[in-house]
Amino acid sequence: QVQLVESGGGLVQPGGSLRLSCAASGIIFSRYYMGWYRQAPGKEREWVATITSVGATNYAESAKGRCTISRDNAKNTVYLQMNSLKPEDTAVYYCNAVNLRAEAGRGTYWGQGTQVTVSS
Repeated sequence: QVQLVESGGGLVQPGGSLRLSCAASGIIFSRYYMGWYRQAPGKEREWVATITSVGATNYAESAKGRCTISRDNAKNTVYLQMNSLKPEDTAVYYCNAVNLRAEAGRGTYWGQGTQVTVSS
């Protein structure tokens, strides 16, 4: 059974920092691209950041300069460090895993999400 479990969300003041974690099990972690997405109330789910199987990173424009995605293959865990948080960062953050070599309809998984609230 594949499982992605996010943690680290919570309430933080504007300008504060938060580090999200996503622990994966049931997959060969090092073979997967890992990503973070978020969904705010009334809005579509949007992509935040991706880290490839070899550690290359990409960020949405809203995340550049403030967020850092990283992975620890020994721990089967991907992280999202978020700094200078703004109220508009408030959302449920989801962890995503994709195996690009898998057949269509296979090799894509999502976590349950963790709530991030940025408010004074």
